[in-house]
Amino acid sequence: MARPRPDLDAQPAPQPYLRCCEHPNCAHEGAFRAPRSRTTLNSYYWFCLDHVREYNAAWNFYAGMSEREIEEELRHDTVWQRPTWPMGWRTAAARGQFRDAFNVFEEDEAESAGPNGGHGGPHHRTGGRQRQLSVEELAMQVFEIEPPFSLQELKARYKLLVKRHHPDANGGDKAAEERLKVVNQAYATLKAGFV
Repeated sequence: MARPRPDLDAQPAPQPYLRCCEHPNCAHEGAFRAPRSRTTLNSYYWFCLDHVREYNAAWNFYAGMSEREIEEELRHDTVWQRPTWPMGWRTAAARGQFRDAFNVFEEDEAESAGPNGGHGGPHHRTGGRQRQLSVEELAMQVFEIEPPFSLQELKARYKLLVKRHHPDANGGDKAAEERLKVVNQAYATLKAGFV
């Protein structure tokens, strides 16, 4: 008959739970956390797997809120709980803070206001009526060039404007860099008409 070996046959002593399940009358380990309420999302209950599933199935974040409060919460969450402001509010104020060497953004308030209050943007007056300038017409204003013109004339004018407005030629001036961006965009617009 073999003698029992205490070192191999002995069962290890059960380890005590780190946390017990907080559900009433449950003796299992509370290994899964669940928020106590929507106002204290960093304070938790600790449940076993079965009871955390039960708790999560019954969880309602909006419980106790009125319809108006729910709508406000949804609107607030839609913008990731960050402040918002009306469209154009920031750019309209900033428009007067930079130099517009080509007068692309300059607009005569009296000319732009039509019978219905007018619309923003550069306009061209034709026989007492106004029409908004096309992208190509704006690009030609930047280049100070009139149609008809050839691709070679456009390239020559582009080289001249790049030399004049390149930031390296202007001591790294940010305004020159912005003018060069306008020139590059206008060149891309006009060059597309020759392709």
